[in-house]
Parts: sequence; structure tokens; C-alpha cells
Amino acid sequence: MKTVAVIGGGITGLTTLYYLQKLKRERNLPLKLLLLEKHAHLGGKINTREAGEFIMETGADSIVARKENVMPLLEELYLTNDLVYNETGKSFIYSANELLPIPEDTMFGIPTSVESLFKSELISSKAKITALKDLITKNTTFTKDSSIGLFLKHFLGEELVEKQIAPILSGVYSGDLDKLTISSTLPYLLDYKNTYGSIIKGMGANEKKFKTAGNKKFISFKQGLSTIIHRLEEELSDVTILKDTPTTSIKRNGERYQISTPGQAYSADYVVLATPHTTAQHLLNDRELNEDFEQLKDSSLISVYIGYDVPDEYLPAEGTGFIASQSSNLIANACTWTSKKWAHTSKRGNLLVRLFYKSTSHHFDSLRAMSKEELLAVAQKDIENSLGIKEQPIESDVTNWDKLMPTYHLKHGELVRSLTQKLHDKHPAITLAGCSYYGVGIAACITNGKQTAEAISQQLT
Repeated sequence: MKTVAVIGGGITGLTTLYYLQKLKRERNLPLKLLLLEKHAHLGGKINTREAGEFIMETGADSIVARKENVMPLLEELYLTNDLVYNETGKSFIYSANELLPIPEDTMFGIPTSVESLFKSELISSKAKITALKDLITKNTTFTKDSSIGLFLKHFLGEELVEKQIAPILSGVYSGDLDKLTISSTLPYLLDYKNTYGSIIKGMGANEKKFKTAGNKKFISFKQGLSTIIHRLEEELSDVTILKDTPTTSIKRNGERYQISTPGQAYSADYVVLATPHTTAQHLLNDRELNEDFEQLKDSSLISVYIGYDVPDEYLPAEGTGFIASQSSNLIANACTWTSKKWAHTSKRGNLLVRLFYKSTSHHFDSLRAMSKEELLAVAQKDIENSLGIKEQPIESDVTNWDKLMPTYHLKHGELVRSLTQKLHDKHPAITLAGCSYYGVGIAACITNGKQTAEAISQQLT
């Protein structure tokens, strides 16, 4: 009998084990499954907290429903009756100290027609004329490994990118667009440019697909995202789950691997490192792998929830939140009007907002040194300046994700390929998994977990 040990009980590790257990039963595989998690709870960055009348997510607040493998997994887990869908509505960019709507008929701020370009309140007439260059300029140099920021600026102009597109995309991908690749962000934009001769025309030709996907495209659960974690844990009846069990080292022991913890050692034939890359690097402790590991990058994020004893109607506009431009008077990078976007998060319909402070901001070094009380005061001031709300909070929550947000820079794909090849050459039975390498977002982690399980099962048959 072979043993597979998964280190890390986040969504990637749990889905890896779920699909390994499923394959074990379907194919009658002689498998022993083991999970080692250093914390007292499973879920990694997924953690739902109830605070009074509010539901707060310390990490991601949703799953993209249309992504591959998401709905099939939820159906297998009998969770479809527990689903809730996001409310759709206008989003805004907070610029020049006012809320300006992100133009309709745009995706990620990218116009889908010349008409939507010229309707924008966010850019000047000169910038609109400059963006028309996209309609007549061919792509001769950009590939999917090129910078998404430089690609967009080349064809659409700096002002449109910096004032309308970058605030949105930088928020989604937690990084400087000039340092992120097309392939790791919006790879289809290059296809559109090459096929239609224009990014704008390509977006317009595919607008129906985006609108269909965009309507109610995000999902959560009535009791929060931790629902999927609890259900996966319940389902893993063939798995030995060890919580409060940090792994301290992994050493080869003949054809197997010895996994050391403070209490005892465990032996495994296959090991999945479903941890942040810094943890994987520490556990492998291999000089030949360190060069690649050390070039993988992370960013940081501080999230502040504020719940008020006032109804949603206190919001100055109908919508689901805003992104702050770099020139605004706010310290926050973005604000989600959580109780408007997700009705289930506020039992009495009172206002719950969530502010985001990212390490890409020049304020971040001072923010990271602040206490939770000081951060809450900063957030309250941002809410007062942007929304005009001066009431005192009745609930709050502050979460600091320090260097735990993967950033896919220009060499990310190349580094991951190099790292996995070197690891396979030295340790073919050890696999790297998770958002440090293969895609941010819960949906990407589910897919990666499924692929990891299938790859291991193929080695057994």
C-alpha cells in the first residue's frame, strides 16, 4: 500500500485529497491518505467569521462559478442548495474626490466599442482620440509572455490604462501591470488583437460571452465560504487528518520520504506540498531549488471590515463598491459594499463595508506598523471621506495577509517550469501545488487540486 501525504490543508490540499479519495474508490487503488495542517482549523486563507449580525470573510469573498471544475465539485458535495449569488450593480472609481461610474460596456475597464470609449467620464478627450490607435495599429512584437501593462498602453494609450483599466486590473491581480504577463492575466486579449486587429473590436465581438458570464458570476454560501471547507473535511473519511501538526522537515528515506513534525515522524511514498512557496522552500531545503524559489514574488494585503448600525440606504450611490485612483485623497485602494454585494452577510440589512490596503501603495509601510485600532481609525476616515458616513462601527475585523498574495511577474511561468522540472529530476514523488504557482482564486486552486490528484493516480496504475 502506498501513502500520499498532503502538507497544507487549504482549498488546494483539500481538493487534492478529495479527488485522490474518489480515484482510490473508483479504481480500487491501494492508497493511504494523510493530511498535515499546522493550524487548528482547515481552509488556509478561507475563513468565515460571524461578528454580531454580520458575516465576514478574512480572505476571498467568492468563487467564480463559470470556471472549470467548480460547479461539478459543488454538485458532488451537495452544496448547490446552499449557494448565494452576488448582486450586480455599478462599480465606481473614486477619483478627484468623487465617485465616477466605471463606464458601461467595458470589461475590466477596457471599452467594448468606440461608443463606450467616448462615454467615459474618467479620461480626457485627448485620451479617447489616442485610444483609437488600437483600431489601426497591428501587433508585431507582443507575445503572451509580454507585459500586460505595456501591451495595453502601446495600443490604448497611457491615460486610458492608468485612469480606467489599471485601477481595476491591479486590484484583481495584486500587482503592477507593467510587471505582470499577458498570459497570467488576460491571455485572450492578445488573441483578440491578432484575430480582430483591435483589442476594442475583439472585446466587442465577444461581449455577449462576457455579459453572460458576468451576470451573477460570483458565488458564495448562505453561511459563508467556510461551508465548502467544512463539507470537504466531512467527506474525507478515508483521510487521516492531523491538525495543529506543523511539518518541520522532509527527508528522503530510501524510496520513501520521512516527514518530521514536533510530535513524531511519518513516512510517505508521495508528498504534495500545498503550501506557500516560502514554506515549500524551507521544507525542501535544497540549494539547487533555492534560486528559482527565491525569484517567486508575493505581495501583502490588509483587509478591514466595518459594520454600521445604519441601513444600506446610507450609501451615496447604487452599486457594489469602488476602486480608488492613485490621485485620490484616500489611503485605501478599494472598498467593497459587502452588504449590497452579498445580502447574506447582513442579517438586518445594515451596512457592512470592506476596505483593502495593498502593499503596492506607498502608504503600506506605515500601515503595516499600525495596531488594529489604528488601522480601524484609518479605515473610518476613508469611509467618511468617500461615503460621508460618520457613524461609529458596531462591528469590525482586521486581517493582515503578510506576503501571502502571489504576484505573477514576467518570469513567473518560466520559473515555475524550471522549478518543477528540477524538483521532478531530484524528487519525482514530490509535487508542488497551490496558488503560489498555478493561479490565484479558489477556482484555480480547485482545478490544480484535481490535476494533482490525477497526476499522482497515474503513477500508481
